[in-house]
Amino acid sequence: MFLALRNVLRYFPPSHHNILAAEFAQELRQYGHIYMYRFCPLIHMRAYPIDQYPCRTRQAASIMLMIMNNLDHAVAQFPQELVTYGGNGQVFSNWAQFRLVMYYLSEMTEEQTLVMYSGHPAGLFPSLPSSPRAIITNGMVIPNYSSREQYEKMFALGVSMYGQMTAGSYCYIGPQGIVHGTMLTVLNAGRRYLGSDDLRGRVLVTSGLGGMSGAQAKAAVIAGCVGVIAEVDEVPLRKRHEQGWLMEVTSDIEHCIQRIREAKRSKTPLSLGYHGNIVDLWERLLTEYERTGELLVDLGSDQTSLHNPFSGGYYPAQLSLHQANQLMATDPARFKTMVHESLCRQVAAINKLSEAGMFFWDYGNAFLLEAQRAGAEVEKEGGGATEFRYPSYVQHIMGDIFSLGFGPFRWVCTSGDPRDLTLTDDIAATVLEEISANVTERVRQQYNDNIRWIREAGKHSLVVGSQARILYSDQKGRVCIALAINQAIADRRVSAPVVISRDHHDVSGTDSPFRETSNVYDGSAFCADMAVQNFVGDAFRGATWVSLHNGGGVGWGEVMNGGFGLLLDGTEEAAKRASLMLNWDVSNGVARRCWSGNSNAYETIQRTMEEQRQLRVTMPYPVQDEDVLDRALQG
Repeated sequence: MFLALRNVLRYFPPSHHNILAAEFAQELRQYGHIYMYRFCPLIHMRAYPIDQYPCRTRQAASIMLMIMNNLDHAVAQFPQELVTYGGNGQVFSNWAQFRLVMYYLSEMTEEQTLVMYSGHPAGLFPSLPSSPRAIITNGMVIPNYSSREQYEKMFALGVSMYGQMTAGSYCYIGPQGIVHGTMLTVLNAGRRYLGSDDLRGRVLVTSGLGGMSGAQAKAAVIAGCVGVIAEVDEVPLRKRHEQGWLMEVTSDIEHCIQRIREAKRSKTPLSLGYHGNIVDLWERLLTEYERTGELLVDLGSDQTSLHNPFSGGYYPAQLSLHQANQLMATDPARFKTMVHESLCRQVAAINKLSEAGMFFWDYGNAFLLEAQRAGAEVEKEGGGATEFRYPSYVQHIMGDIFSLGFGPFRWVCTSGDPRDLTLTDDIAATVLEEISANVTERVRQQYNDNIRWIREAGKHSLVVGSQARILYSDQKGRVCIALAINQAIADRRVSAPVVISRDHHDVSGTDSPFRETSNVYDGSAFCADMAVQNFVGDAFRGATWVSLHNGGGVGWGEVMNGGFGLLLDGTEEAAKRASLMLNWDVSNGVARRCWSGNSNAYETIQRTMEEQRQLRVTMPYPVQDEDVLDRALQG
């Protein structure tokens, strides 16, 4: 505690230390971290129109806008603790950092760069107008010390921070991003596992309605299926119901089973929230199958925050929410044991339902990894280090999409005007429709999914916080959309600049052996060159800001991920930056996936090289005769 207090008092003149030290010590004792609540601004935190920020450059104003959107109470999960989503994904570590960052951005010129060390603003440093205006790193820890235990210590000391992905890079746009990604995942799961993208009457069972997981209900209905989502905490469950993303709520498990059967038979899209533990629901579905022979679930997954299993990310079935929270604080060792027991029960039920014909996948939340650590039966006989009894959604569903160059592309209309968003929606859809006429059938299917999404996006009340949109596109589509929007700004059809970005969960941005790169089988799944190269390459190719994080999605020490933001202001310079940076941002990951042996990536990068004469990628020569290897190894 002594060192933690000394660390935070560095932000203040000694004349204030006597008062602040006592106050901060109380926060540390009560919360395990010093948030500096007294410095939380009274201003309504939201994405104000870009012209309202007191800045010397609109690039700095765009960063301020995105920071305040991340902390908007309608967007953030725990805004008072500067947590945007995922239970612990922070924008900053404390409120003094927020205030100092906003001050620096208001003073910044286009010959300065703000340097961010895990939430701490190191300062403004001289740079070039072509340089990024902000360089952000979160959780950069010496590899041998990148453990969960070390994280807890460093976080308490205020010297490192878990930025998740788009929380610590200021690029979160609310649950819309995961709604779209989940919809695509469910559609493609239907194609792969059920042989159809007509999901009427098909039932998806999963869990979690908090931050990122809260999108599952909306996505299921848009995809046309019956989505049943268990949630132990009534607060987020009611929130999703009030916002219209969850159609029905029940705490009666028998009523839940009845509604599943009715919706399945009538083929009526439904999002049903079960207020209870997902383990109880899986076990009840198994009992129903064993009693009647009727398998009520077709697809299954999980979106509890298992990157953070012992601090509120997962609640064991043996305890109520209140009991679990008490035990978490009073006997963490016993709580950990109960989490492991619960995971084993959950997996046991899933295994039996899967044997009966249900298709289950890991949603990249470290579910199978933690279940394995708990001793559950998730091993894959003969599998590699990243393979389990069930595939991750990247291995079986989204990995092929990444290898085609498709991933989450986002933009934010800094005017805050819904009319600008409507116009950019139309621009994006029109661009994709034009491009899709001259692509392969496999690529066209992905374009069509996203054209359908973007044409209907306005109907689904997806905007929370900033006037933002997301779609999945490949390299050509991203560049063409960005250039078309930039031209619309130049022509004043769009009234103010637009920030383009993406989720870090993308083709190039993330090295994560249990998620984004889980379908890389050449032994490099645990290497992080791609994410680091992505971060560096985006920086000198024109990004307005870049970020690199340890942790995100599957947990601290399990992943390295990078992101960017780029301001389109209608200038030729912005167009040049967007074209150069976006081409690299995608090709980097496709090239890496090609070298690992992925055939989709091989074909994609070949086509890209034909279109871009300056691109030269080292292509692999596959071993065509495996006997050559056997003979060589036998001597």
